[in-house]
Amino acid sequence: MAVDTVNNTTGTSSSSTNGLTSTSASEQSDRFLKLLSAQLMNQDPLNPTDASTFVNQLTQLSQMEALQNLATQSSGQGSMLESLQTLGLGAQVGSEVMVKTSQVQVDGSAIHGAFTLGSNSADTTVVLSDAAGTTYRLPLGTRSAGEVDFAIDPQALGLPSGSYSLAVETSSKEAPAIEIAGTLQSVRLTSSGVALNVTHLGDTAPTAITRFNCRQAS
Repeated sequence: MAVDTVNNTTGTSSSSTNGLTSTSASEQSDRFLKLLSAQLMNQDPLNPTDASTFVNQLTQLSQMEALQNLATQSSGQGSMLESLQTLGLGAQVGSEVMVKTSQVQVDGSAIHGAFTLGSNSADTTVVLSDAAGTTYRLPLGTRSAGEVDFAIDPQALGLPSGSYSLAVETSSKEAPAIEIAGTLQSVRLTSSGVALNVTHLGDTAPTAITRFNCRQAS
C-alpha cells in the first residue's frame, strides 16, 4: 500500500510539472507573436524587413517548441520508469539481497558477506573500522582466486553496535569490492529517487544491489 501511495503522489507531481512546461511554452509563443506584430507595425516603410528574417524567426520558434515538447515527454517517461522500478522492487520486499558497500551497521546479529579475489592470497583479512578509528580484524587465512564468503560475529570480535567501514587486506595487495547480505525491508520513492532499506545497511541505492537471493521464510 505504501508503494501505491508514493506512485500516486509521483503521478500528480509529474502532471503538475508537465502543465507548467506547457504553459511556459504557450506564453513564450504568445510573447513571440506580440514581438513579431510590433516589429511589423514599427518597421521602416521605405526599408521593410526582409521576409526571410521572419521565416527564420518562425523556424527558430518551432524548433524551440519541439525541444520543449521532447523534454516534457522525456520527463514523463522517466517518472513512469521510476514508478515501475518502485513497483518491481516492492514485490521483492522480504527477499535477501547482496549489496556492494564499504559500510555496515552492526546490531549484534551475525553478518554475512562475500568478495571476489582475482588471484590467490596467502594472508586474507576483513578489516572493520569504527568512527573513532578503532579497527577490528577478521582473519580468513589463505584463499584461492574466486569468490570468498565470510561471516562477521560481533560477539566473537567484540564489536559494539554501530556503523563500521569495511575493507579487505590481501597478501597480493588486491582490494576487492565487498558485498554484504541483507533483507530488503522496504522500498520508497524520495526526492532523489528510489531508496531501499536493507538490514545491516540502512538506506541503499538500487544500483548497489548485485543480486537477489531468496525470500526469507515467515
